[in-house]
Amino acid sequence: MKKLMFNLFLLGLTTQVYAQNPETFSAVYIVHNYKYLSDVNSKEVAMPVEELHLKVSDFNVKELDIYADEYDLYDVYFVIPEGKILASYDKDSNLLRTIERYKNINLPSSVFESVAKKFPNWSISKNAYLVNYHNSGKIKKLYKLTLENGNKRIKIKVNDNGDFQ
Repeated sequence: MKKLMFNLFLLGLTTQVYAQNPETFSAVYIVHNYKYLSDVNSKEVAMPVEELHLKVSDFNVKELDIYADEYDLYDVYFVIPEGKILASYDKDSNLLRTIERYKNINLPSSVFESVAKKFPNWSISKNAYLVNYHNSGKIKKLYKLTLENGNKRIKIKVNDNGDFQ
């Protein structure tokens, strides 16, 4: 009887161990300039753009070799093969403004669908994504697209919602 009770006790413990469903979470980022991230990232931003935005938002100017308390403004240049960002920070690492340019990235579905609807027989041969951010709330996101149809080429501008400019 003791063996039976002991085995039932062990069986009860082992089933609880397997009952838990461990979940893996993606990396958690503690971001200094969260307002920048919430303003510039949309739900369908391309992966290289999102990764560069994380680097810009988490940058600390106090780690620069040229950092000195006497300077009020620091301009930092971030570059990846798909694009570049010129970011301006104050001496406390608060992001003030950015100028961003990316080439030939994946387009959001709103932009792609809008272009396909208005230009059905045209294909997108080149694209550039431009972002101007200012911490006062002024943000401009624009896609410059080159469309081709046989020997014909046109250039158009579309915002991130798919509205033509």
